Amino acid sequence: MTQQDTQSAQICQTHVYQELPKLHSTYANVIKSLIPNHDDKASTLPSDIYTVEKLVIDQQNLSDYRKICGFANDGRVPATYFSVQAQILQMNIMAKDNFPFAMLGLVHLYNQVVCYRPVYDTEIVSMTVRLDNLKPHKRGQQFDFVMEAKVSDEVVWQGISTYLSRQKKTKEEREKAKQEKQNMAMTAAAPIGQLIDTIEVDEDIGRRYAFVSGDFNLIHLHALSAKAFGFPRAIAHGMWSKARALSQFYDLPKSYQVTTDFYTPIFLPSRVRLFAKKEINKIQFAIYASDSDKLHMAGVIDFLTTD
Repeated sequence: MTQQDTQSAQICQTHVYQELPKLHSTYANVIKSLIPNHDDKASTLPSDIYTVEKLVIDQQNLSDYRKICGFANDGRVPATYFSVQAQILQMNIMAKDNFPFAMLGLVHLYNQVVCYRPVYDTEIVSMTVRLDNLKPHKRGQQFDFVMEAKVSDEVVWQGISTYLSRQKKTKEEREKAKQEKQNMAMTAAAPIGQLIDTIEVDEDIGRRYAFVSGDFNLIHLHALSAKAFGFPRAIAHGMWSKARALSQFYDLPKSYQVTTDFYTPIFLPSRVRLFAKKEINKIQFAIYASDSDKLHMAGVIDFLTTD
């Protein structure tokens, strides 16, 4: 083995947990990570893999999650719930010294989940999380968390979450971004499909969802903390919005994929509208503002089986 190979082996490590880390120990690391030690500009991502060998579903937490997102208590784990479980592993990754971005203030851009079969809340799964796909973005840099859940050796669920680390812009870049935002608002397509639901998004939904999901990013908790990151008010969690929409679709096949893009924040409090268009092998859905065609989120449920 060459010296370079040895260095690569040292850089890439697998961190194995027998069970999901507790929130209190995770947040002890998060607090330490708040002390700035980098410039939020990355050339590479850590290649470490984080694994939980025995993830037992917390029935009370799952019950709370179903209630806040609108899912039925039917014994099945909602497709978005494993993203919540992976959140604790993600925070452990972001709390490490070699994570190049500030954890607080990250913006969720995209999420994809694939359910290969129904997973029941009595099953025990293993889970892995890793970083990948560092890319430039017009507002900074973006990266992916890649997630996978197994029952024994069977892959039952996979997920990707893409986040943006916003970085300082010049005056010209800020003006260009402002113009692009105005253009997008003016050219937003009218909602397609049928109105499925009108949703009242309460001012405290960010705090309530944070206690269920473990995602205490300050942009979601209060207007004062959100303003520190450039938002006029607190914004709803993207994964709450996705879960709230997905909970409205009951007759899904055993295997399906849900991809979602997050466009504009849902400021708290708000009223929003959920539209959907059902086709033979998929469902398109989107969340719009209540008083305009401003698009907050759009997604597609692709059926991978017909049963």
